[in-house]
Amino acid sequence: MYSLLPAVVSALFISYGAYVLHSRGANRVSVTFFLLCITTFLWQAAWAVLFQTEDADIAWRIVQAGYVPILFLPTALYHFITELTRRHGDRRLVYASYGLSAVLAVLLLGTDWVVAGLYPYFFGYYPMAGVLHPLYLAQTVAVVGRAVALLYLRQEVAVSTERTRLRYCLFSILIYFAAAVDYLCNYGVEFYPPGVLCIACSLGLIAQAMVRHNLLADPMAAAATIAHEVRTPLATIRSQSRVLARSLPELIAGYQRSEAPGLAPEQLRYLSEIATHIEAEVARSNFIVDMLLASARAGTLQCDDFALHSVRKCIEEAIACYPFAEAERERVALLLREDFSFYGSDTLLVYVLYNLLKNALHAVKAAGRGGVTVECFREGEQNWLVVADTGQGIPPDVLPHVFDPYYSTRHSSGGTGMGLAFCKKVVNAFGGSIRVESEPGLFTRLSLSFPGERKPRPRAREIYLSPRAAIVQAK
Repeated sequence: MYSLLPAVVSALFISYGAYVLHSRGANRVSVTFFLLCITTFLWQAAWAVLFQTEDADIAWRIVQAGYVPILFLPTALYHFITELTRRHGDRRLVYASYGLSAVLAVLLLGTDWVVAGLYPYFFGYYPMAGVLHPLYLAQTVAVVGRAVALLYLRQEVAVSTERTRLRYCLFSILIYFAAAVDYLCNYGVEFYPPGVLCIACSLGLIAQAMVRHNLLADPMAAAATIAHEVRTPLATIRSQSRVLARSLPELIAGYQRSEAPGLAPEQLRYLSEIATHIEAEVARSNFIVDMLLASARAGTLQCDDFALHSVRKCIEEAIACYPFAEAERERVALLLREDFSFYGSDTLLVYVLYNLLKNALHAVKAAGRGGVTVECFREGEQNWLVVADTGQGIPPDVLPHVFDPYYSTRHSSGGTGMGLAFCKKVVNAFGGSIRVESEPGLFTRLSLSFPGERKPRPRAREIYLSPRAAIVQAK
C-alpha cells in the first residue's frame, strides 16, 4: 500500500519527461527537463520497491542505488532552471555542483558517511543520515535557492507571455522544494514521507505551464509568426493609402471650389497629408516586423554569403533607411573618420545598426535631452564602430544582462529583449565583439570591434542565418 503512491509518481514523471523530449525535440531545455524527470523517476521507483522489502540487506542495496539519483536531483533541478532562464553564466556553478554530487555518490557507495544505515519504520525501511549528509542538505539549499532566485529575477523582466510561464514554473519549484520535509525521516522522525505529494503537485503545475502556456516555447518564434502574418494587412493598408493619395487631392480641390462650410483650412491641410502619414506608419510597421523576424532567427545564422563590405556604406544605408520620427534625424551625428572593411553580411550589420539606433533614440527620448553619435575608426589592429547616446543611461543592475535573450525593462513600449542579443550574435559571427559602457543619467556607449581587413575563419560551433534566404528587408 505504501509503495503505490511513489510508484504512480515515478511512472508519471518518466512518461511526461519522455513526452516532452519527444514532442519538443532535443535541445538544452528539454534535455535538462528530461534529466530532472529521470532522476525523480529513479528516486521514487527505488522507494516504491524499498517500502515492499522486508530483508535488511536487500533494502540496504536498494537504498544505495536509490540514493544516488537523490544526490544529483537538486543539481538537475538547478541545471533545468539555468537553461530555462538562459543564465549561461551559471553553468560553471552547475558543473561544480554535479562534481560535488559525484563525490558524494562515490562516498555513498563505498562508505557510510552519507547514509549510515536504515531505520525500520512502520511503512518500511528508510535511509539513516550519515556524517556528510548535512553537506548534501547545504548543497540542496544553495542550488535550489539559486534556481528560485533565477526564476524570480527572470520573470520580473521577462516579456508578458514568458512571465506567465515562469511564474508557473516558480510556484512549481517552490512546491517541489517542499518535498525536502522527507529529510526529517533521515534523522529519525517517523512519519510516512509526504514529499511524494509535493512532487505530484509540482508536476501538475509544470504540466499546466507546458500544456496551457507552452513553457518550453520560444517566445520570439511565436512573435515572429504573428509578425509575419501582419504583413498582409499592412500591404492592404499601403495599397489603400495610395488610392487615397491619388483621389483625395481632387476631392479636396472640389470641396474648396464649392465653398461649402464645415471644414477649417487646418483640417483640409491635414486631410491632404493623411495618405503620406499612413504610408510612413506602414513603412515603420514593416520595419518593426523585419527587425522582429531578424531577431527571432538570430539562432540560425549562416556565414555562407559572407564577404568584405565597407562599414561606411552600411552606416549610410542604415541612416538613409531608418524610419526616423519627427526631429529624430537631427539628433544623430555621424563621425565617419576612417572607413574599413569587415568580413560578414552588410544586410546583417544594417540590422544591427537599426537596433542600436532604436535603443539610443529611445534613451534620448526618455531623458528628454541629448543626442546620438555614430562613428567608425581604426585603432591599432582593431576596427571600431561605436554608437553612443547622451540619454538616460542604463542602471548598474541591468547593465550585466543587456545581452541576455528576452531580458527587457521596456515592457510598456513593446520591448522583446532580443535586440542586443541579436547584435551580439551577428558581431560574433563576423569574428568581432561588442561591449557596452554606461553611466545612469549621462551616456551609453556600444562599441563593436572588428578584426583587421582579412577573411577570418568561421567559428566551428557557430550557426548563422543567411540574410538573403531568411531576412526580408524593409523597403
